Amino acid sequence: MAQAHHKSGERFVVKPLGKGLGDARTTALIKAEQLELVRIVLHAGKGLPMHQVAGEITVLCLEGRIDFETSTTHLSLEAGDIVHLACNEPHALSAVEDASALLTICLPKL
Repeated sequence: MAQAHHKSGERFVVKPLGKGLGDARTTALIKAEQLELVRIVLHAGKGLPMHQVAGEITVLCLEGRIDFETSTTHLSLEAGDIVHLACNEPHALSAVEDASALLTICLPKL
């Protein structure tokens, strides 16, 4: 069964998963016309290969450590670190240790 997204005006919590991180999976939180929020869960040694997104994004590391790579830079994100990318900028992520992050995607208006 597909997971329901949170609705407009609905309160929800996005905080570190702590001990639950090992069993957690990536989860879409909001999917609206121009906005998507996703909790990305990456386990140590796993990642997302180089890709790009049609809208601007931010990646906020909530816990753990994530290597974040673009064609021009390589960053190590730790809890509290955030990075912004312009539309269609190629990037890749890999977990140095179990990690979760909040991905925000601002989608272009159709």
